[in-house]
Amino acid sequence: MTTDYLRGIKKALTGDGSTPLVLVCNFEAEAFWAERYLGLPSVPFSASTRLVRRMEELGVLLGGPDDYLVVSEDVDPGFRRYAEDLGFALPTVLVPENVDPARSTTENALASPELLARLGGIDGVLLPMGTTVPEQKLAEETGLPLAVPGAEVFERVNSKIYGRRVAAAGGLRPVPGFECETTAEFLAVLDELEPLVAQGERVVVKDAYGVSGKGLVVLDAAVKVAGVRKLVTRRAARTGDDRLHVVVERWLPKRFDLNYQFTVGRDGAVAFDFVKQALTEDGVHKGHLVPAELPPHHHEELRRAADVIGARLHADGFSGVAGVDAILGADGVLYPLLEINARLNMSTYQGGVTERLLPPGHTALARHYTLRLDGRLPFDHVRATLGALLDERDGERVVVTCAGTVNANAADDAPFEGRLYAVLVAPDRSRLAALDAATQTALTTLESR
Repeated sequence: MTTDYLRGIKKALTGDGSTPLVLVCNFEAEAFWAERYLGLPSVPFSASTRLVRRMEELGVLLGGPDDYLVVSEDVDPGFRRYAEDLGFALPTVLVPENVDPARSTTENALASPELLARLGGIDGVLLPMGTTVPEQKLAEETGLPLAVPGAEVFERVNSKIYGRRVAAAGGLRPVPGFECETTAEFLAVLDELEPLVAQGERVVVKDAYGVSGKGLVVLDAAVKVAGVRKLVTRRAARTGDDRLHVVVERWLPKRFDLNYQFTVGRDGAVAFDFVKQALTEDGVHKGHLVPAELPPHHHEELRRAADVIGARLHADGFSGVAGVDAILGADGVLYPLLEINARLNMSTYQGGVTERLLPPGHTALARHYTLRLDGRLPFDHVRATLGALLDERDGERVVVTCAGTVNANAADDAPFEGRLYAVLVAPDRSRLAALDAATQTALTTLESR
């Protein structure tokens, strides 16, 4: 049975809440959008590309029985049984016949004639996490209409530079900062902010298309400012390319981060979906808490901001699901637009789970647990280890939302790190914290010693 949450998304994007979706959860979308832009000089990102791509399995609990999910590796049979035991009617999972681990799932699909033929016979629409050139090509090759706009629109509206300009044009309270598109502009901003850093303030520099800590540098000492200045100056001199696409912002003292989601229909209607308290560490996303501890006037301020941002997105050609990061300052001041993620978000994939399994008045924590393993771990083993924690007891339970990431980095010759994604539910935050601790304790028994 399809959730009301998913039916609402389908209706907004296609006009019909029963339209079959072909889901492609391309979590690497930002890397494609960033190809024509220059961020900070940096070492390669340390997070595993394989692990990020295996997060596509989060789509299993979003799609309904009339939908399809394209993944590069089939779902663990044990996880499939577990999801069905929870009462989820799952989408049909489709795996390309030609899989190269170095390619994205969309690229694997494009190299698989049998899958392309199967997709071409589906009477539905293609819904990627966010459209990049490969997803656009997949739509063309299969004849599946895109449920959302093309790659050019997604690239434009997902830049952090674009987000700051939307805030300014829409009269939304801005996070103090600057947008830079050249090295010269960036160096001038550093000159202006360096005295603040010397006085103990922190300044953050973010690539226009950075995500989850990638392309993010915190400047909290004069030596760091000097180091960044030297790096960008040397690169510009060496390459003759003065481009640099970053935002520079003062690091605000805060109570907590927020993430809210709305859906922009093809007709421009904006539907506010939810707001969650975001858990971050030095700009890296760690999870979500529900409900966010916000007074009613802040909820209303976020709804107004969603209307402003949604109207601007639609005017710029966008329709679809959009998430926005916000900050509640330590002084109680709300900054409603830190950045726009005009695509499906981590929170999007939790919508079906919270609708079905989060009782009214309860709290929830969405997070991942890191596992250090020396061999592949079947989900049935994970399920047996968590045991009663997975069962509903007095309003408490753990719901596993993605298991494919556990073995994403598995190799024959070395230990590896995997992730188990879950949503924890409890009547209040104190019991939620206890459930989190119990889950962590149980999972440590699976780790290599």
